[in-house]
Amino acid sequence: MNYYANDEERVRLIAGLRDLAEFLDQNPQVPAPSHADLFVFSPKGSDAEMFAEIDVIAEQIGVTASADDPAGHYRAVRDFGPVQYRAVAIPNRARNKNEEAE
Repeated sequence: MNYYANDEERVRLIAGLRDLAEFLDQNPQVPAPSHADLFVFSPKGSDAEMFAEIDVIAEQIGVTASADDPAGHYRAVRDFGPVQYRAVAIPNRARNKNEEAE
């Protein structure tokens, strides 16, 4: 399973974000959120494999990954004003805990 957009999906996502920004700019009567988050999740694997994937993304976006999330997720975060790009790995212990709760 591929967890990331392929080239075509990436182009459509970027175009959609630009279209949304233009639409909101041209239609000030339409309510807009105060912030927005974009998430990418690491493919499932061992914690070490998932964390290594987030470390690669962190380097690509110019930040340092950390596990300071209250839920224990390992993440790399870059802010673009009120828009946040977040690459996240959910440790297996947290994933298993959530599955047990369901």
